[in-house]
Amino acid sequence: MTGPHRAFSISSLLALLLAGCATTPSPANRSPAAIPAERPRIAVYTQTQGWRHDSIPVAVDAMRELAAEAGYDIVHSEDPALFTDATLSGFDAVAFVNTTGPILDPAQRAAFERYVRAGGGFLGVHSAADTAYDWPWYGELVGAWFENHPPGLQASSVRFEARRELPGAADWQITDELYNYRRNPRPFVDVVATVDESMYDGGTMGEDHPIAWCHARFGGRAWYTGLGHDRTIYADARFRAHLLRGLRHATGQSDDC
Repeated sequence: MTGPHRAFSISSLLALLLAGCATTPSPANRSPAAIPAERPRIAVYTQTQGWRHDSIPVAVDAMRELAAEAGYDIVHSEDPALFTDATLSGFDAVAFVNTTGPILDPAQRAAFERYVRAGGGFLGVHSAADTAYDWPWYGELVGAWFENHPPGLQASSVRFEARRELPGAADWQITDELYNYRRNPRPFVDVVATVDESMYDGGTMGEDHPIAWCHARFGGRAWYTGLGHDRTIYADARFRAHLLRGLRHATGQSDDC
């Protein structure tokens, strides 16, 4: 990717993190009232070792815009060298946005596990559930792996759980690729929203088809949405509000997921 929104290499990422530290005055030289709150940092990771979604650039742009709105810093990378203890410690959350396939080597996976167990946040979008099938811990982190999906895009309604209602989304009709998952994640997570399988063909999960959920089973907060395949959904104000809620939850800025 070229231009101002290119993915960071690990060297430029480290330079950015170090620059932020170097330009911050020492607390000893300022009164406590003058010390600003640190902006949450989120790493948006989009490496693919399988299907490559053409919505990835649009998704990254949307994440940047939402982060700017919320006062967060976003770093986009496809470099697996991001996954070291030292580098991950500079982020409040890591977002896997339409990742696919067997990403990360054993050392990188171990570093990410330590990061989450130490309280680091995770946010997964759509095919984050179609990722790393040979990594059982990750499957538990994401909540449920992808099984299959009907052909094309599906039209359905998104129904939020009573205590997870999203303002303005009481009658949210979406058209997107809707995954069937290998298991119903409800026994293992806090379900945020479901889709109505009666509105389209090819659903296999029945009357209870979770599409978004959260949990904190491994120390850090984890949030996942199955939406986000189609590039047009990133222009939907309700989907953007849904993503922003996920960002705030994964970074520990809000208990509401």
